[in-house]
Amino acid sequence: MTNSNFRKCPICGKPRSESHSPFCSSRCRDRDLMQWLSEGYALPAEPVNPAVDEENFHD
Repeated sequence: MTNSNFRKCPICGKPRSESHSPFCSSRCRDRDLMQWLSEGYALPAEPVNPAVDEENFHD
């Protein structure tokens, strides 16, 4: 048995499926994708100053 058999699906908590790892099913995989696409998840980063971006864009 591999270590992935003991880990749970990050969406619903059921055991992971080898074919959908790290999720248990295509439904949970799709739910996770929709969270990313609808900006439900975010990566930590420094705030961006729009004025600085405009200056760099036009150079």
